[in-house]
Amino acid sequence: MELEQLFRDYPLDSAFDEMRTPNGGIRPHYQALLETLASLPHEELLRRKQSADLAFLTQGITFTVYGREEGTERIFPYDLLPRLIAAKEWERIERGLTQRITALNAFLKDVYGEGKILKDKVVPRAIVYSCKHYRRQMCGLEVPRNVYMAVVGSDLLRLNTGEYVVLEDNLRVPSGVSYMLTNRRVMKRTFPQLFNSYGVRPIEHYPQLLLNTLRSLAPEGRPEPNIVLLTPGVFNSAYFEHTYLARQMGIDLVEGRDLVTHANIVYMRTTDGLKRVDVIYRRVDDDFSDPLIFRADSTLGCAGLFNAYRAGNVTVTNAFGTGLADDKAMYAYVPRIIKYYLDEEPILNNVQTYLMTEENERNYALENLDKLVVKAVGESGGYGMLIGPQSTKKQQEEFRRAILDNPRNYIAQPTLDFSRAPCLFGGHLEPRHVDLRPYILFGDKVSIVPGGLTRVAMEKGSLVVNSSQGGGSKDTWVLE
Repeated sequence: MELEQLFRDYPLDSAFDEMRTPNGGIRPHYQALLETLASLPHEELLRRKQSADLAFLTQGITFTVYGREEGTERIFPYDLLPRLIAAKEWERIERGLTQRITALNAFLKDVYGEGKILKDKVVPRAIVYSCKHYRRQMCGLEVPRNVYMAVVGSDLLRLNTGEYVVLEDNLRVPSGVSYMLTNRRVMKRTFPQLFNSYGVRPIEHYPQLLLNTLRSLAPEGRPEPNIVLLTPGVFNSAYFEHTYLARQMGIDLVEGRDLVTHANIVYMRTTDGLKRVDVIYRRVDDDFSDPLIFRADSTLGCAGLFNAYRAGNVTVTNAFGTGLADDKAMYAYVPRIIKYYLDEEPILNNVQTYLMTEENERNYALENLDKLVVKAVGESGGYGMLIGPQSTKKQQEEFRRAILDNPRNYIAQPTLDFSRAPCLFGGHLEPRHVDLRPYILFGDKVSIVPGGLTRVAMEKGSLVVNSSQGGGSKDTWVLE
C-alpha cells in the first residue's frame, strides 16, 4: 500500500505526534512499523484487524460503558498499531513513577501515623480531613510492611514539548492491566515478525510479579499464604479483569458472600469446609468492604473484615484509606510531598491545577470555564468532568453552580493538547489522542513492567480516553 494512501486523512497539528515529526517526517523508531504497513495489501490489513477483533470476542474481553442506550456491555475497542516508547524515555518514566509512589506511600504512613507533614503545614489539615476517602479508622494502625498501596496505575500524558507529565494517580482499585496483557498476546499473533524484530521488552510476567508482591505482604507466620481476589461480582465493569488475573495467578476469585470471619480471622467457604485467608487483593471500594465499619447497606464485602485486618490476621491491599492520596485536590500537593519526604524535585511534573477552595484560583476558573477542564475530586472513569472547549453554556452553568455549592469537591486544569498516535481505520491511518497508564507494584521493592495500557480516544477530536466512556486501547512497546 502506498504511503500516500496510508496518510490520506492524517493532518498534523500542535499536539505531539508519537509517529510523525512536525515537518511530516517519520520518527526513527516508527520507521520499521510504517514500512511493514506499507508492504501489506489493504485486504491483508483488514484480515489482520478482523482476526484481532475475533480474538477479543472469543476471549470475552469486554468493558461496561454506562449511560448508552444501545447497551452497556461491549467488546473492548482495540487499535491494531502499537504505541512505541524508546528505552531512554521509558527509563525516565520508570524513575519518576518509583519516586512518586515512594513519596505517596510515605505520606499515607505519616498522615495515618504521626502526622508530621500536617504539623509542618506542608499539606493543609483541612484538605486531608475533608477528603471523602480519608478513613479515621486507619489512624494508628500498623499496616503490613508499611505498604499502603501495592498496586498503582498512574495516568501519564505527553505534552506538545515531548515531556511526560502525571495527570492523576489511581491508588484505590486501578483497573486495565488485563487489557494490557491481552493486547500484547493478540499483537504477537497479529504481527509476529515485526514484534520479534523490534526487540520489545516483555510484560507477560506481570501476574507472577503481582503474586510475589501479594505474598511479600502476608501476615507474619504465614509462609504459604492463601491469597484471594475479592470482586464485587459479575456486574462490575472490570469483572473480566478480576477473573483473568485470578486465573493467571492461580488464586481463588471470591465475592463477599464467600467469606466469613470468626475470632478476627477471615475464612473462605469451600466444598471442603472453611479455609483461612491470609491476603486479599481487594477490587471492592472501601465503602463496600465491611458493612460493620463502612456502609451498612453493602452486600459486596465481608462483615468483620476490618477487625481481622486491624488485628493483623489478614492483609488487605490496597489498604483502606489509600484513596486519600489520589484525591484530585491532594494531587496538587504531590510535588511538595515528594520534596518533603525524599528531598528531591519531581522527575515527572504535575499538570497545573487550580484548587476551588482557594478564592483567587476559584474566581479564575469560574471566569474561564470554557477553556478549562473541571473535575470532581473523588470521581474516576471520566465521570464528573467538564471539558470546557467541548461543553455547552448549559453545562458550564451547571458546573459553576456545583463549584460554588461545594468548592472542595472540584479542581480545574488547563485543557491539554496531549499527544496523538496513529490508529488504523479501514486501510488508512488517522491520529487519535492517547494517554499511558503504567502499572506499579510495591511490596518488598518497587516493580514496573515496561509499558502499560495506552488508552485511545477513539472518536475523532475527542480528549476522553476512559474505557467507561467508550475509549479504546493499543499495545505499548518499550524498546530495548
